[in-house]
Amino acid sequence: MKLDVADGGEVHDYLQPEWANLRFFAGSTPKSHISGQKLSGARFVATGPSSVANRFSIGTSRIWGIGILPLGWARLIDAEACNYSNTLFDGAQDEVFAKFDGLSDVLCNPDADVEEQLTAIRQTMESMMRPSRDEDKIVRIHDALVNGDHLAVARLADACAMSVRTLERVCRRYFGFTPKRLMRRQRFTRSLTSYMLHRGALWTEAMDEEYHDQAQFTREFTEFMTMTPSKYARLEHPIMTSFMEARERVWGSAAQALDGPRQADDDLE
Repeated sequence: MKLDVADGGEVHDYLQPEWANLRFFAGSTPKSHISGQKLSGARFVATGPSSVANRFSIGTSRIWGIGILPLGWARLIDAEACNYSNTLFDGAQDEVFAKFDGLSDVLCNPDADVEEQLTAIRQTMESMMRPSRDEDKIVRIHDALVNGDHLAVARLADACAMSVRTLERVCRRYFGFTPKRLMRRQRFTRSLTSYMLHRGALWTEAMDEEYHDQAQFTREFTEFMTMTPSKYARLEHPIMTSFMEARERVWGSAAQALDGPRQADDDLE
């Protein structure tokens, strides 16, 4: 993604809750803030699975984003996802994520050819991927979450043909959160996405049908985005509005959290 900001300035926006990501910056690097953590000056920024908004500011830059969905986490990351939930860090300085820093020289080079960069990403990921014994379970859970047909943990476990205990283990290990929180995050993401894709819409029109009333939606929105829906609506979203619209056109889903398990193993943004 290329971002041009006039007069050497910066833009400010909020990333919605998402899966883990690796982001590489050629040009301006972001100032980011999530769950009390702050980071600036890093050209390789890694984030774990999130359930709160990531506020960021950035100037002119070229950005590569590599989304790590739960299946990708199982194949690439030798750590519990729950230990990285709602985290933000310099990827080059983390013992688990530093192995991806080999991509920084090519992805953070503003003069590098895009095809050369894409080839480097694919070769790096393919060389690091390994099978996981839990892949089938991960796919079943991820599919069920995206489908949004289940409102209770026990029903989700039944639909995925596993015990609640196994469901809890797999979710924490590869998804980063409990099943209940993941289901809540999905309905919130569906609501926020609907609102962002229909400019001028009311929150009551975008609100997912799983919410009992607007008060419940407002509480949940505030929990996930760290602000009320009305405050969010008053803010400018110079990056996320256009990005989500473009992602919907290209991928068929406006938010990474709405992707199916095999929709984009490398999810190059």
